[in-house]
Amino acid sequence: MKKWVKRSIIVVSIVIIAFFVKSQLTDNTFTYKSTNPNAAFFYPLDTVPKIYLYRDVAGGLEEEFHRIYTVEDAVGPHLIVEIYASDGRLQEAINYNIDSLVVQDHMVVNRLQQKEKALLYKNQLFPFDLQKETWFATKFSGVTDSTVILNEVFRKFKKRDVVSFLKKRRANALFFSDKIRRTALNPFTRTEKEGVGQQTSVYAEGYGLVAWYNRNKSLHFRLERILSQKEWVKIITR
Repeated sequence: MKKWVKRSIIVVSIVIIAFFVKSQLTDNTFTYKSTNPNAAFFYPLDTVPKIYLYRDVAGGLEEEFHRIYTVEDAVGPHLIVEIYASDGRLQEAINYNIDSLVVQDHMVVNRLQQKEKALLYKNQLFPFDLQKETWFATKFSGVTDSTVILNEVFRKFKKRDVVSFLKKRRANALFFSDKIRRTALNPFTRTEKEGVGQQTSVYAEGYGLVAWYNRNKSLHFRLERILSQKEWVKIITR
């Protein structure tokens, strides 16, 4: 398939999703309430969809987009974070229950470029109690048809501090130390291969995730812009 055709499909899909989400919202913007005591440091729980543009300030070229919006269904209100690569490809989506901010669902795009609902084992990703380590664990298909991936994030509260982002903006923030473990499992040969990494995730008051970086900051993504739907479509089709 030609590159321009792929881009067109991406743009049309985004516009359709945006229209659907917009149709679910009332004309008046309102904010949901969460019982999580740290909700002030989570993403804004309102009905206005936002696209966060993160840039790797260490490398300078790599970008990542997070599309954040709330929806309400029979189960109740929840917030969805869709993660897109710099070329507009959807990579994964995390669905948070607004009441407690635990993960309700995790979706990944597999090797066949198909959406796949991951099997959720542990649903704690954003902490309720800063004194306790959270554990997030899901399983989904691997890079070959004979393997599956067990994806785990162990998160510990590190400190409170002030963080800079969006060029000159500063806000109080929670810093977390994340241990990320991915294990490739082959159920036929009963073998496994494990990879472990460490990163710091930073959540700013009133904004949510504004930065993440590894130990030596050779990889350092930081929130640089908050885009409207129209601005985002223009960027990924450039």
